[in-house]
Amino acid sequence: MSALTPFEQLAYLPRLPALHVPRPRLVEQMLASRARLRLLCAPAGSGKSVLLGECLERRPEAGAVHWLPLGGRRWTVAGFCAQLAGALGLDAVDEQSLCRALAQRRQPLWIMLDDYCRQPDAELDACLERLLNAGSLQVTWWISTRRRLACNLPRLLIDGELLEPDASTLAFTHEEVAALLARSGRDWRGDAVGRLLDSTGGWCAGLRMALLEPADWGLDDSGQGSGPSDTLMAYLDHELFSGLGPEQAEAWHALVHLPRFNTALCEHLLGTGLGAELLRQLQVLGAFLEPLADQSGWLRILPGLARQVRRRDALGGRGWHLRACQWFSQEGDWQHAIEHALEANQPEAAVSLLQHLGVEHLFQGRNVALLLRLYREVDASLLQVSPHCMRLLAGALLFAGRLDEAASCIAGQARFLPQPDAAAQRTLLAYWQAQYGMLAHLQGDAAGAGLHLRQSLEALPESAWEQALICYSGLTQQALLSGRLDEAQAINREALLAARSHGSLLLEAFLELDHAQILEHRGALLRADAVLERAQEFLACQGRRASPLLGRLALRRGRLALRQGRDEEARSHYRFGLREARCCGDYRALYGYLGLATLDANQGAFDLAFDRLREAERLMQIRHIPERVYRAVLLQVSSSLLLMQGRSAQARHALLRVLRHFRGEHAVQAPPATLDLIPRIEWQLALAEVYEGEVFNARQRLLGQLQKAREAGMPALEVEIHLALAECEFLARDRERALVVLRDGLALAERVGLQQPLRELRLRQPGMLRELGLDEGEDPLDAASGPLSQRELEVLGLIAQGSSNQEIAERLFISLHTVKTHARRINGKLGVKRRTQAVAHAKRLGLM
Repeated sequence: MSALTPFEQLAYLPRLPALHVPRPRLVEQMLASRARLRLLCAPAGSGKSVLLGECLERRPEAGAVHWLPLGGRRWTVAGFCAQLAGALGLDAVDEQSLCRALAQRRQPLWIMLDDYCRQPDAELDACLERLLNAGSLQVTWWISTRRRLACNLPRLLIDGELLEPDASTLAFTHEEVAALLARSGRDWRGDAVGRLLDSTGGWCAGLRMALLEPADWGLDDSGQGSGPSDTLMAYLDHELFSGLGPEQAEAWHALVHLPRFNTALCEHLLGTGLGAELLRQLQVLGAFLEPLADQSGWLRILPGLARQVRRRDALGGRGWHLRACQWFSQEGDWQHAIEHALEANQPEAAVSLLQHLGVEHLFQGRNVALLLRLYREVDASLLQVSPHCMRLLAGALLFAGRLDEAASCIAGQARFLPQPDAAAQRTLLAYWQAQYGMLAHLQGDAAGAGLHLRQSLEALPESAWEQALICYSGLTQQALLSGRLDEAQAINREALLAARSHGSLLLEAFLELDHAQILEHRGALLRADAVLERAQEFLACQGRRASPLLGRLALRRGRLALRQGRDEEARSHYRFGLREARCCGDYRALYGYLGLATLDANQGAFDLAFDRLREAERLMQIRHIPERVYRAVLLQVSSSLLLMQGRSAQARHALLRVLRHFRGEHAVQAPPATLDLIPRIEWQLALAEVYEGEVFNARQRLLGQLQKAREAGMPALEVEIHLALAECEFLARDRERALVVLRDGLALAERVGLQQPLRELRLRQPGMLRELGLDEGEDPLDAASGPLSQRELEVLGLIAQGSSNQEIAERLFISLHTVKTHARRINGKLGVKRRTQAVAHAKRLGLM
């Protein structure tokens, strides 16, 4: 193949798929790299050849490009050198001549080896390494392969000569899957992107098979697959099993049933001295194995692929699961031992292992989902073996929001009364009161919650400190819902100290959610986000990527980012939190849908926003979550969207319906984590009345609510009511008063860093700011006080003086983490990357 051959005439180039979706994030990374070796090492069907083809389309005008389709075949060293020499147009085909030619290269040269040898070949890899090392700096190698090369890749990496995107990087992202669905030409209902990512993991070949067989991959209306994919099985026969020996194939069929495995487990399953070697061989052959990013030494088979294969041979894995259960039990990993006992159809063994779990385990991994599965699949009489077992199940049901079932489980603990002695009797009753108090809290029964939570704290033994911390959280939430922020802060501080004294990072993170909520409602949004970010870092260091707490932390950070106008950051947090909450059985997945719906509304995509709300409602119904847990907040967000669309009559009707539950003789508290729900319903209802022409009463109600928000010390809520009141005055034709109220609201919004209320105002009244004399092209928050907040100006001033981050933290009495957050936001607002650039740019703008 001549170097001068036009690109369009090159033979053997990969054809782009019919539904090709460009991946510029990968192409740009590959092209921008200065590494001499760009290595795509990933299993079959990862889109490696297509990605190389995309890069080839962007080849430099100067120099030459040579594409060698090796077909995965095993080449001799002489044959490989002959192929390469022929492509380069050399007369001599020996390795020495190739090395000389590559060393003398003075013009840019791309050598693209597509589908390099799939079977281990030390001699061929050694030859390739010699050629790579011999080449001049003008020679760049692009290699796609299914297996790791037996070359000194670590040295290349250290020297900056290697770029190696892994299989997880090659997986399609949410945006790329959305583009693929858009190109398919079909009308996909609901969250098809999320379901497709769940079923395939973003694996390129799996995505295309799923579009061909949507029912088999869980993309039909029920969301459940109808059966294993025949196309996938045929694909595996050709791409995988044809290259495996009998022992390797048997080992792969065993491992495909396991969600994770390592060398020691393989030795237990497949035989001492044999299991480790078979695992190594499968890794070398690129048999769809991938490392678990947060668990060193552990691997799994691509989840979407493994799920499909397991559906074809559901019964065949029971023996392997039983042996895995034995191994995990020996290791003290009770969660995975229970999972494997259930998969092995051994419910008695699964229930007996519950004795090893405690309250803290509810916040680890997928234990909540595991307990819910036990509750669903195991006979009730088998579960009622001990108070401890029933407490765990009740705790999981409470966490999942299944309050009616939790109430039944809590009541069932009475069958263990009386206990043989008074101490045991008091302990059992204290545990019962703790859970009953949390149940009352979640049901909106403030009096019952406060009574039982406090009494349980008095009686719980020291050994029950985990349960006591849950009670403290419930009491913190009770104080918050009643507007007693100082009391909530005092309880939360005491609880955090207790969690730290016991060294429980999980429960500390759980309590930090309450801490962040207190800070948010005091208007300290940046501090709240810093608290949550630190908690996320704690958990990530513990390797608990699937923890339900990570989901809740991400959802709360999404809310904070949304309120501050950082939409892309908010969307990322909401997506991650929603995925984790759904996987862990947490009912707070609801807030992921609500946040994404609000983000859609910000962009004017109201149809998509209402689709999110319907999907949230559907999930709550499927999971048997009582309406009192989700209905009010769902209708409040729906009403907010209706007001943005000018559908005030519908919004008013919905808001009145909701408010009835929180007013009168039989009123209940708002659901947890929704401290501002009732005040928000009230000011939105007043706004709906303004739209209906009832201005006077609405104005008086808004003024009263504004006073209450001030007295409660809730500036974020004050901003919302201020802007609603300004809108009320604007619609009442009092432009002067509207401008005064609006400016007050904007000044307060700038002080606490709020953006979302202004966005919603603009959506409700697109021409209001212009009519009041504010430039629509200018952000009124910036117009009120410039691009940087007062605190950010203070931080920037100290940076200009040469102060370190630690010195700034000490001077301003804030944490080091908060200083870094301010510095990052300053750089973002000023559009710079370094501290010195920020200072210089701020001086040019006259800010310093």
